[in-house]
Order: sequence, then structure tokens, then C-alpha cells
Amino acid sequence: MSRFHFADEEEILSGKTTDIYFQNTMDIFEKKGMGKENVIAEFTTTSLPDDYNWAIFVGLDEVLNLLEGKDVDVYALPEGTVFKNKGEKGVYTPVMFIEGSYNEFVLYETPVLGFICHTSGVATKSSRVKLAAGDKKVMSFGIRRMHPSISPVIDRAAFIGGCDSISCISGAEEVGIKPSGTMPHSLTIICEDPEKAFEAFHETLPEEVPRIALVDTYHDEKMETLMAYKAMGDDLFGIRLDTPSSRRGDLIKIVQEVKWEMKIRGINAKIITSGGMNEYSIPELKKAGVDSFGVGTSISNADTINFAMDIVEKEGKLVAKRGKYSGKKQAFRCPKCFNYKMKIWQNRHKQPLCSCGESMIPMLEKFMEKGRIIKEYPDPKDIKERVNLQLEKLEVDWI
Repeated sequence: MSRFHFADEEEILSGKTTDIYFQNTMDIFEKKGMGKENVIAEFTTTSLPDDYNWAIFVGLDEVLNLLEGKDVDVYALPEGTVFKNKGEKGVYTPVMFIEGSYNEFVLYETPVLGFICHTSGVATKSSRVKLAAGDKKVMSFGIRRMHPSISPVIDRAAFIGGCDSISCISGAEEVGIKPSGTMPHSLTIICEDPEKAFEAFHETLPEEVPRIALVDTYHDEKMETLMAYKAMGDDLFGIRLDTPSSRRGDLIKIVQEVKWEMKIRGINAKIITSGGMNEYSIPELKKAGVDSFGVGTSISNADTINFAMDIVEKEGKLVAKRGKYSGKKQAFRCPKCFNYKMKIWQNRHKQPLCSCGESMIPMLEKFMEKGRIIKEYPDPKDIKERVNLQLEKLEVDWI
């Protein structure tokens, strides 16, 4: 038995991470000679979390790797696509559909949903946080709140969604950047004095590591900021405020006071805040003078996007469960306002007009043909750039 509680690649590929009723269904198919019917199974979500009116689709690469070698075709939104969960007529937006014999992929519904639900939620939250931060930097360091086996999954999605940097070593390796971080309170506690901790940091670590001091372990934040400057001088790149809620009072006031004390002394260090940061708290802190935000749990533990898989065609016949819309569809998006419209597949060549008057663009692309991945998959940095370009056009009214 493994020392850690996680499924390895072989267990995922063999179907062990599915719900038991899908295995029971396969047993029925084998005994009754069923399941070979050609179906269209689409992935949609009927609602988005809280006040969201858009989300980011992420996780397609793992879906394709899981289905590789199966006799199926896969159409999907490109990873990193901004989507709305339903179109102008109320029809739910398919972010992906699988076409093929149902018994080819029945065991994989559960892991496929897991791949896209979780990561799309993390990426979407990261995008919202980055939109709130604007030109200020956002660091992802929420992996300590989640199982370590999925830290690269979380950080990849957070990076794609909008985070500028990642604290986790394996997460940074996943996306091809260097990890970033500051220092823990424990360093100050072991050194028994903030100034000694700052000196040890400064004297020991390579020059390329930014000198960012955590200034709220034992004393007033202003006092520890001055200790940090005494220990590091003009090499002090920034100070981080992670004051716990029980001692915090008004964090905005703390930021303003620290900024004032640094300014009148000619200390040109950045201010980083962490602890409970999200898209709602960031705007006021940004106005107060915060230069960068360390965002943890709100991203790593983001609400999932609750996709569901539904069969909408069987052997060319229109079928769908109650509450869903039957038929193979193409999703069209307005390049201006990002509204969606769905058209039945046979009519996909007729480009619809958005209510704003713009011609809408087909979004679902073919990524797999008969189990073979037919598109070269983009690097996470390229996917992130795709997200950034869309967010620049996106109108948000919640900041």
C-alpha cells in the first residue's frame, strides 16, 4: 500500500477512480451486449459559483491524455477560453463533447469531470483576483491548504488564470518558471529576534533572491520594517504583512502607516500583503498602496465549476435527460461582448449575429480523432497569454 493517499497514473487510466455505478454499467453492457452505440456526450454547467457571469475552461490536456488510444473524437473549447455557462437563448454552453461508442469512455466520466471541474474553478478564481489586482503582482501560495499530490495541478491552473508567480517548487517547474517566496515566521522565531532573522536571510541567500522581509512576527509592523531596513539596507526589496486577524485591526491603516514611515525615511521597498486575500479585499488595499498580493486559500480552495456530462445524441437520434438540450452543437462566441449562442451541428456553418450586431465565432475545435491527439498542445505560458488577451476585453463590474 502507498504511504500517501493518492491515485497514481495507472489507477486513473484503468478506471479505478470512477464511481462504482459506471463499473456496474459496464458489467451490464458486457452481459447484455450493449454499450456499442455511438453517442455524443457533452459537458456543460447549468450555473456558475456566487456572482460569476463567466469562467475559464481548463483541464483539457489531462482529458486528452486520459482518452488517448480510445476510439473517440473530442471537440472542445481551447484551454484557457473564457466562457459563459449559457447562451442568449438559455441553451447551456458545451465546453467539450466526446463522440464515439459509449463503452469506450463510460468508465472515464468521473475523472474527466474531475480534471475540468477543479482546475477551471482555480483558474477562474485566479483570473478574478488578477483582474482586481490589475497591474499589481499576484503570487499563488495556497498549496499548503490542499493535498500535496495535487500542488502542480493547482499552481498550473492558478498560473494560467492570472497569477504572476508561484511559491511551490514543483508547481513552478510544471509551468516553467522559477518559484518565488519570502520567509516564514519560523525563521524569526528560531533566530529569536526579527533583526537577526533578516540578517541571516540577507547574508545567506544568493543575490538573485529578492530581499522580502516578513515584518509582523513579534513587534509592531512599522518597527520590524525599520529592523529589516537596518539589516538589509537598500537591498530590501519589500516587506510582507501577514498580520493575523486577531491582531490586525484595520489592515488598510497598517499599510498606510508603514508606507508613510518608509517614505519619510527614503526606504523604497514594496509592500506585499497576504492572509485572507481575494478579489473583494484587494481593491481597497491596492488603493492604500499595496504593491503585490500573496493569495492562498481563496485560489487553491476555489469553488469548482460544476460541469456535468450528458448524452445528447445516440446513433444519430436526438436524446437528452430532463433539463438538458439535445443534439450535437457548436458554440459561437461574440468577440466583442463574449456572449454565446449555440447552433445545432448541421447548421454550424451559418455564422450567427450577436445581439450587439457582431458576427459570432465558432469556438469548439477538434482535438482528438479516433483516439489520436491531432493538435500540438500549447505551453502553459501560451495558454496564460490567451487568457490575458481575453481578460483585457472582458467587462467586469464587480471590482
